[in-house]
Amino acid sequence: MSLDLVKTATFATLHFGVGFGVTYLLTGSVAIATGVALIEPAVNTVVFFFHEKAWRRLGPRLRRPRAPEAAPVLAGGPGAGS
Repeated sequence: MSLDLVKTATFATLHFGVGFGVTYLLTGSVAIATGVALIEPAVNTVVFFFHEKAWRRLGPRLRRPRAPEAAPVLAGGPGAGS
């Protein structure tokens, strides 16, 4: 099993628990809390998996060194010809 899938599974477990707990505290309904805990985190978990994959692809591109920028020339500074 890939590390991405293991991370996704542990994230899903935590997310289901939080979704159920918060919804139950707000509504007092086990049925509503169960529904919310199953639907919302399931969708979020799938999105998280692809989010991780996208960052894995984009990460190396974002870490490429950039060309250094030239220092600004200030008026009246050295070499201003006064």
